[in-house]
Amino acid sequence: MRRLLPGVVSLVLLGAGAAAAATPTSIHASYDIYKAGITIGEVEETYQRVADRYTLVSSTRAVGIFSLFKRGKLIVRSEGIIDAQGLKPLFFSAVHEDNAKEGRSAELDWASNKLALIYQDQRNVVELPAKTQDRLSAMYQFIFLPLTSPVLEFPMINGAYLLNFKFQISTGPLLKTPAGEFATLYVDNKNQGARERTELWLATQFHNLPCKMIVTDPGGGKITQVLTRLDVVP
Repeated sequence: MRRLLPGVVSLVLLGAGAAAAATPTSIHASYDIYKAGITIGEVEETYQRVADRYTLVSSTRAVGIFSLFKRGKLIVRSEGIIDAQGLKPLFFSAVHEDNAKEGRSAELDWASNKLALIYQDQRNVVELPAKTQDRLSAMYQFIFLPLTSPVLEFPMINGAYLLNFKFQISTGPLLKTPAGEFATLYVDNKNQGARERTELWLATQFHNLPCKMIVTDPGGGKITQVLTRLDVVP
């Protein structure tokens, strides 16, 4: 286990990127999910790198009174390769234990630049844009990006859809979480035409891993995810 740093490193935006050669081989991150100040869920995520291959698994479960209505876990999985541009997904799936028939998956064929979006018995094949991420790999792609530009843009698979995400990046505040205190980069897609606003705070001294996220829906409802534990193996 890698212990969290006792102090906070002061970083400017240009120096915040993590070099691919120094990226971790294993990550275990835990998060609590809040809505209106109430804890409604818990997330466990693992990242494993073996040579040029990676596996990401995220498991989300409802807690408290919400567990009476949302039984079982949502399991999201991303598998692929790692190249000079970072994570390159080959397979993505999101399946709820209580309703596997509603699960969604995607197959990314980089040789033919084709993306297969799979839902139930339907298989929709579309063009695969360069640098496409899935919704799980996107959160770990920050490990590999230099983040030297104030704007970050990439296509992303979100369930059964392919969306284009555009973010503004700036130096964030010192952020206290149950996992410790972090210097951060602030990533926000406000005013970029997205239906939902996504705000991310990336822990700069820990490979730009997300330590907080807020998603705001069009009606103003907010879901907040906060890091509670982080284990990193170099």
